[in-house]
Amino acid sequence: MIATLILSYPKAIKRIGAGLAILVVAALLYWMGVGGAWVGSIFPSLLPGMESSPETTRGVAAIVFAILIAINWKLLGLLPRTYQIGAVWVELLCLLLLFFYSFDLSFTFIAKKISFLITQGVVTTLYISIISIVIATIIALIGAMAKLSKNGVVYGLASFYTSLFRGLPLLMQIYIIYLGLPQVGYVIGAIPAGILALSLCYGAYMTEIFRAGIESIPRGQSEGATALGLKPNHTMFLVVLPQAMRVIIPPTGNQFIAMLKDSSLVSVVGVWEIMYLARTMGQKEFRHIEMLITASMIYWILSIGLEILQARIEERFGRSLKR
Repeated sequence: MIATLILSYPKAIKRIGAGLAILVVAALLYWMGVGGAWVGSIFPSLLPGMESSPETTRGVAAIVFAILIAINWKLLGLLPRTYQIGAVWVELLCLLLLFFYSFDLSFTFIAKKISFLITQGVVTTLYISIISIVIATIIALIGAMAKLSKNGVVYGLASFYTSLFRGLPLLMQIYIIYLGLPQVGYVIGAIPAGILALSLCYGAYMTEIFRAGIESIPRGQSEGATALGLKPNHTMFLVVLPQAMRVIIPPTGNQFIAMLKDSSLVSVVGVWEIMYLARTMGQKEFRHIEMLITASMIYWILSIGLEILQARIEERFGRSLKR
């Protein structure tokens, strides 16, 4: 019956659906406590009524906001897809900046501190992240080979490693390496401890990604390479891995971005990376929120750079599918 109504009255059903969507959005905004102070600033004559009935004012404000969102959605639908993406980014970025502006930030303080935050914090963060990414990739490749091995000892070592380092929180791993290794006679610095913890932790996650990517390649590929006289190592690195990279790269790129952000955890052992500097510089003048927002934006910009790099690599390894 519902399907018959939809097929018989498509325009009416579409309008009813749009109306219901507006009501749902309005109810959600009302539940979130959207303010109606702007109504009084635009229509001062309504101020007495707003003060006597704040709930009604919230309801009206929520409905108006929902209608504006619907109109904006309709206008965006008239644009080509590329312009839609750009317009959505611009609108959401403006809303984010407006949200930050409501905090009454001291932009003078941010401008005074941001140069040191970049020259010291960003350089240290990138230094730690890049080295950790390279080591984690090597560990993941070795671990994936071990988990695909038919040798029980090798498989047992690899499975224990992935289970342990995926099961322990990264912060706990940093503490264990930095504070635990000196107990057995090996003193390690803060930065090497952070790099080692990040490498071992993300190497365990990426091991499973590499293993799944290698196993996604049909067995016929390796059998054909063997029939052509290639050795097992040549088959893996010349035939299987290049094809598996198309499957491996997207989740591995996500791990790299997560590692970049999780590098902030090494601040607990005194490494002068972005988060450590943001906390310490904000404490001196009680400007915590300014420094935390600035650090967040820097992490976001660095993540965008990794996203662009990931997209380029995906495009390169996906060229065979476009032919």
